[in-house]
Amino acid sequence: MKINKTDSILKFYESDTPDVLRNLAHILNHGKLADTGRLIISAVDQGFEHGPTRSFSMNEASYDPHYHFKLAIDGGLSAFAAPLGLLESGCKTFEGQIPTILKMNSCNALHHGSEPDQAITATVEDALRLGCKGIGFTLYPGSGLNLKLINEFQKLAHQAKQAGLVVVAWSYPRGGKLSKEGETALDVISYGAHMACLLGAHIIKVKVPSEHLFLSPDQAILKESAIAHSSLQDRIRYVVKSCFFGRRVVIFSGGDTKGTKELISEAEGIHEGGGFGSIVGRNFFQRPREDALKIIDQMVAIYKEC
Repeated sequence: MKINKTDSILKFYESDTPDVLRNLAHILNHGKLADTGRLIISAVDQGFEHGPTRSFSMNEASYDPHYHFKLAIDGGLSAFAAPLGLLESGCKTFEGQIPTILKMNSCNALHHGSEPDQAITATVEDALRLGCKGIGFTLYPGSGLNLKLINEFQKLAHQAKQAGLVVVAWSYPRGGKLSKEGETALDVISYGAHMACLLGAHIIKVKVPSEHLFLSPDQAILKESAIAHSSLQDRIRYVVKSCFFGRRVVIFSGGDTKGTKELISEAEGIHEGGGFGSIVGRNFFQRPREDALKIIDQMVAIYKEC
């Protein structure tokens, strides 16, 4: 008898309302990876974070918000996440064609604060008005302003769940005493992912962890416990374990612009390590459309493997 992968994942979310579970199922059952227990989500918030020149000049067509909707739909992706204005620009044209996630906070490259921070840029009411299935929110564990962000997240997550929406946390350790290398260290990534689980996120987005260990106490414990972390699949496996032993969906960022070979290699490591999939932005839309669609198909094939 065929195992329903979506139902097996939904059972992990024991406190959620039927509306939340319905929207989570909608994401899990959409696109080319429907009911595989795996996801590929397109996220296009780089224009806010880095500006249009650094985000879209590599592919002129990507200045058009509709380009991103079409790429996600034609690629058969699981969902499309973006800030308020971008979703508003295509919500009627593409209504019902792909689940959407409203990114609720953002920063910008023109701001030069002493610690990483984000401004709230939308409301739960906006998400409902636009027909979204969920909201997204960036957390910066390690930042001197991380407690403020946690408080903001908690309020919005509570409102979203009451409204039946899925909550997605971008958990990006950054700031404070963290070095650049430390931001992607295995112990730091797993810590940030676990925090997002404890805060009640349904889906957790983190960066792909490196072999580096940053926290001195964790270095000793990981060594004493002989926890394998030399290969990417081992590191992915540990992050998944840190997300309630795989009882929360954790997906991995495409990160900085990279070559096709590296992007595919990461997808293979995520799959082999038991990760739930990828959430990718610039590594799709900065490429020519046909190249992006080919890469999406390659990633889909990887995540479909048993």
